[in-house]
Amino acid sequence: MTAPTNAPRDRLDRRPRLLVFDVNETLSDMTHLGDRFTEVGVPPHLAASWFAGLLRDGFALTVTGDNPAFADVARASLRTVLHGKANVEAATAHVMAGFLALPLHDDVVAGVRDLTALGIRLVTLSNGSASVAEALLERGGVADRFERLLSVEDAPAWKPARAAYEHALTACGVATDDAALVAVHPWDVHGAEAAGLGGVWLNRTGAPYPEPFRAPDLVISSLPELAARLERLPAP
Repeated sequence: MTAPTNAPRDRLDRRPRLLVFDVNETLSDMTHLGDRFTEVGVPPHLAASWFAGLLRDGFALTVTGDNPAFADVARASLRTVLHGKANVEAATAHVMAGFLALPLHDDVVAGVRDLTALGIRLVTLSNGSASVAEALLERGGVADRFERLLSVEDAPAWKPARAAYEHALTACGVATDDAALVAVHPWDVHGAEAAGLGGVWLNRTGAPYPEPFRAPDLVISSLPELAARLERLPAP
């Protein structure tokens, strides 16, 4: 039987010099947002659909040549989801406050420390603001392990546009074949692969990888696993 075209390729034959981390959902544990939705009288499952909707809106604006602020798109999408509440603005502010106070996933601290012990440079690249990533990593005690906290606010476009990844490579002075993106979002891995970077899919749910997207180079379930996999590869 022929393997599917999007099966993991194991293209990484040496450790990347640079790992570029997505932030929202990849590093931050967004399951806590459901509590905020409950507190404003909205079913908690709407948190996931809200986040998917704001990404959709951001991607649509990117395709038409705009580069909107993540927080602006998030608030606008929230107002739509919360339409009909007695005080939409207060409810929106309450949910956004929760978004800005999310914790790291349980595996992040150990994984980040293991990766830096291998001498790999770490940066973030978020469709959100760098200040949100900074606060998240400071709360987790690992902000000092990342040499740069990059945002598409300083790039021409949101991920997964090629220009976003090129912005990160230029800022870090690294060639495409020396860098890999780590993300839970298949669309982000696809975008990085299309831009020439390696792609590491952090599969936290056990779900299958969507067939239309470019295959990841590595599939992992935690960041310590990523460090262990990369430790077995030769250093650059």
